[in-house]
Amino acid sequence: MKALSRIYNTLIFLFLYAPIAVLILFSFNDSKSRVVWNGFSLKWYEQLFGNELIMESLKVTLLVAVLSALIATVIGTMAAVGIHGMNRKLKKVFLTVNNIPVNNPEIVTGVSLMLLFVGAISFMNHTFGTHFKMGFGTLLIAHITFNIPYVILQVMPKLRQMDEHLYEAALDLGCHPVSAFFKVILPEISSGVFTGLLMAFTLSLDDFVISLCTAGSGAQTLSVTIYSMIRRRVTPEVNAVSTLLFGSVLILLILVNVMQIYSENKLKKEQRRAGVR
Repeated sequence: MKALSRIYNTLIFLFLYAPIAVLILFSFNDSKSRVVWNGFSLKWYEQLFGNELIMESLKVTLLVAVLSALIATVIGTMAAVGIHGMNRKLKKVFLTVNNIPVNNPEIVTGVSLMLLFVGAISFMNHTFGTHFKMGFGTLLIAHITFNIPYVILQVMPKLRQMDEHLYEAALDLGCHPVSAFFKVILPEISSGVFTGLLMAFTLSLDDFVISLCTAGSGAQTLSVTIYSMIRRRVTPEVNAVSTLLFGSVLILLILVNVMQIYSENKLKKEQRRAGVR
């Protein structure tokens, strides 16, 4: 049974990652052929970095990912602290509501946000005579919106692990509540906050459906640009940019897992020390 299980798992992983391996391999192919290997070359990467449309899309993607991750981390951390301080029934309600966007299909979130933005922009333009349109602003708001629940899910376990008496002790010693948060709570949950930040950045970098629905014609992320390119034909430049995207997301996911392992090991050591004492 173990042998069959290993063979089955191997076939599943081959099915999942073999196409990506082929894409990465042919991003270094010397010719445009997607079948015949003509030798190793980096010319497609050179052409990629010389493509103004792709570079502009990359700039938009990185800017949106960084800004949305930072803003979502701040809002998500504050929300997690607020939810943690609620009573059990209210906390359960808020966590259930928080899980809805996570479990929702992306297309539902994307279309909902698109309808919201279209309605709000139309109202503003007709009422106040403005000339707003969908673009970078709506794209950024959409990314912040779907990132916040993931940050909350990363921070909440760290708040549960924290000794609540530390915060109360800081207040008893005369520390201001805001100062106590930054000096006592934040250091205790810093690993969860950092993990949430990395996850928000990764999700924003990797998003396609919500970006397609909310970007409009004013801004395009890299994933939307790639989609527009492959509707005509798959070029070696697409292979190159897809390889870079896959590599960056893989590195970020490794960092997230390393941070989680480090945090778990740190917690176990603290529990052992507490047990010895």
